[in-house]
Amino acid sequence: MKEEDVNRCQIQEWYPKFKTVSIRTVIHELPESFVKYLIDDSGPFLLPLSISGEDALPNRIHNPIDEEDYQVSEGSGDESEQPPLPPSFPDLELNIKESINTLGGAVFPKLNWSAPKDSAWISTSGTLRCTSFSEIALLLRSSDSLVHDLCHTYDSCIDKTLSRPPSFFLALRKWYSSLLPEMEFRCFVRGQQLIGISQREVTTFYPTLLEKRNYLQLLIKEFFTEKVRLKFESENYTFDVYVTKDGRAKILDFNPWGAFTLPLLFTWEELEQNLKEAENVVDFRIVESQCGIRPGLKTAVPQDYLDTGPGSGWDQFLRKADEELQQQKMDPGNGA
Repeated sequence: MKEEDVNRCQIQEWYPKFKTVSIRTVIHELPESFVKYLIDDSGPFLLPLSISGEDALPNRIHNPIDEEDYQVSEGSGDESEQPPLPPSFPDLELNIKESINTLGGAVFPKLNWSAPKDSAWISTSGTLRCTSFSEIALLLRSSDSLVHDLCHTYDSCIDKTLSRPPSFFLALRKWYSSLLPEMEFRCFVRGQQLIGISQREVTTFYPTLLEKRNYLQLLIKEFFTEKVRLKFESENYTFDVYVTKDGRAKILDFNPWGAFTLPLLFTWEELEQNLKEAENVVDFRIVESQCGIRPGLKTAVPQDYLDTGPGSGWDQFLRKADEELQQQKMDPGNGA
C-alpha cells in the first residue's frame, strides 16, 4: 500500500467525485488550533467554550465537591492551581452550525478517514447523532480511534514519507434514523476487479439477507461497474455501500486494501486466493445463521481499527482483567 492509495480514501478527496451516489455531506477544513486541541492530552478534559451557550451534556450533574479541587483560597498566592481556560473556536462553530441546519438539523461527524464510533457511548443519545458543535467536539475529543487519523495513518505505507496529512477535514454527514444495518456491505476490489462482498454488520443474523442475496449481489456488482470502477483510481481498495429500500446503492466510505481495514467475513488470504482461482466471480458472504455471527466484533471500538495484538490497548486491558479475576479468586474474603 502506498501513500497515494491512503490519500484517495480521504472523504474530501472521494466525495466530490461520488456526490450523486453518496449521502449528503458538508466538509470543513479544520484550523490547526482545533487539530492540536484534539491531539493534546497533557491537561484536563475540556470542551470548547460555546459562543451560543450550547452544552453537549445538558443533563449532567455538577458536583460541588469535585469543583473544590480547582478553587484557590483567597490570598494563597498559588496561581498554578488556577484551572485552565477552555478553548474557543467561534468561526468554526458558526460554520458548523450553519451546515447542521443545511443538513436538516442532525449530522454525524467524520474526519478524513474515520468517524469517532468508539465515543458514541458518551453522547446523550448513545449514537453519533449530533445537533451542535459542542456535541461534535465531545465525540471527537473523546475518541481514541481518531488518533489513527491524526498520527498513524501512513504507518503501513511502503513509501511512507509523512506522519500526518497536511490538512485535516471534518465531514458532516446527514443523519438518517431509518438506515438499516443489514443493508450495509463492504466490497473488496483487487486489480480494479470486484472479487468479494461482505455483510458489514457481522454481529447479527438477518434472515432477510438470505432471501435477497442474489438480488443484492447483482445490484452491487452493477453499481460497481457503472459508478465506481472507472472513477476511483486505485487498483486495490475497499468501499462500503448502503442499499436503500427502493434499490439504490449509496457509497458510504472508501478504505485502503489490507492494513487497518477489516475483511469482516473474509480473510485477506482468502480474498487473494479468490482472485487467482475464480476470475470475474464475486464471492458474496453474509451471516447465514445464528451460528455464523461474529460476536467478538461487538465492541464500542470502530471495527476498522480493532487491534488485539500483543502490546495493544485491548491486550493490556484483557491481561489486567485476568489479573484482577485471579486476585479475586485468591482473596479469602471473596463473596462475603
